[in-house]
Amino acid sequence: MLAQLVTTPETAAVEIAVATADTLDDWRAVAPSEAAAWIEAVGFTAKPGQHCLVPGAGGRLAQVLLGVDVERDPWAYAGLPAALPAGDYRLADGVDASTATDAALGWALGAYRFTRYKEAKGTLARLVWPAACDRARVETLAAAIGLTRDLINTPAEDMGPAELADAAVALAAANGGACGVIAGDELIAEGYPMIHAVGRAAARAPRLIDLTWGAADARKVTLVGKGVCFDTGGLDLKSAGGMKLMKKDMGGAAHVLGLASAIMAAGLPVRLRVLVPAVENSVAGNAVRPLDVIGTRKGLTVEIGNTDAEGRLVLADALTEADAEAPELIVDCATLTGAARVALGTELPALFTPDDALAADLLRHAAVEQDPLWRLPLWAPYRKQLDSKVADLNNISDGSFGGAITAALFLEHFVTETTAWAHLDMMAWNLKARPGRPVGGEAMGLRALFAMIEERFAS
Repeated sequence: MLAQLVTTPETAAVEIAVATADTLDDWRAVAPSEAAAWIEAVGFTAKPGQHCLVPGAGGRLAQVLLGVDVERDPWAYAGLPAALPAGDYRLADGVDASTATDAALGWALGAYRFTRYKEAKGTLARLVWPAACDRARVETLAAAIGLTRDLINTPAEDMGPAELADAAVALAAANGGACGVIAGDELIAEGYPMIHAVGRAAARAPRLIDLTWGAADARKVTLVGKGVCFDTGGLDLKSAGGMKLMKKDMGGAAHVLGLASAIMAAGLPVRLRVLVPAVENSVAGNAVRPLDVIGTRKGLTVEIGNTDAEGRLVLADALTEADAEAPELIVDCATLTGAARVALGTELPALFTPDDALAADLLRHAAVEQDPLWRLPLWAPYRKQLDSKVADLNNISDGSFGGAITAALFLEHFVTETTAWAHLDMMAWNLKARPGRPVGGEAMGLRALFAMIEERFAS
């Protein structure tokens, strides 16, 4: 990704100028008449992301004209590495710091390729690092998003609970942190019965990954990520179609590890903790059965209404542990419900939080960063849908509606009311390609979360 951003161009760098629909006439007014006639002839209208190759003397490429919105938008630049002829490019002089940073980040994300199993084809265009951009920020976020995508894209054969734990251990070691792992039957001894119950049927043992970083006396931020490395649905087996993409069911874990990498690389003044319950939800003779009753780390009992609603079970034990330290902020990320996708589609993560100030901060940063989130309600009247006749809670509601809300309400039982807590229910996958966002694993809400944490804990 970052290899496509260079300090010293190998050839004369071609300028990239930008225009909006409102400023295109201004560009025409100062451009050479041949260039103005050319963009008229090819029908360039400065639509965001649209670009035009402007020819110069002798058939050379003189300039690239790029359509952008008036707002910040890294995605406007993300299609250029693959779309432009191979060579070196630079932003026009006078670009402000925010625009330069967005452009460089968009370029880096547009250069992402998942190459673990297949070599990428073609040569990508390169961008000269813009002088005004925050290079450290671009490097930090590009690496975080690349890590998130790589983890999600890796098949379950090579990204089981052990491999996910190895990735967390390596991340901690690279940044001066520590990472402990509780595995197998140790989970019962250490008081994580639901993580063990969900993962016990798999050939690869379940784990709780516990990464820590930062000064012990710093303000505490804890991230929790759903790490279901593959989800068959358990005894309530998914269909073949429903199971096909379930390597991505550890997308929440990938997000919190990616976010952690950004926090550590930026040196934010926090005591960071990352908890990832890593399991496979498999089918075997010892698998959890429908209507089994499982204990929890918090002491509540849960009746299993459906074994395919396993993510909230492993998250509940991890959230209980996170909450026990009373951090200033808990954020959990999960590919939790199909209901959230029905409500909001695949490109818009659902945000749940009882904290209006936290919601406002997150949504504000989501808008600025072009990293969208949409708040859904923790609608208290729906809590009764989780009632069980034989246990404290059921893991699913007694109806077929509002499934994302009832899942979030289930998780809310494991976080105290005084804790600032946000839950993101996300797809973590691009079903179709867009500039800078190829089909496959995707970081959703990560940049918004980073910006919010950076602002809240800046000093």
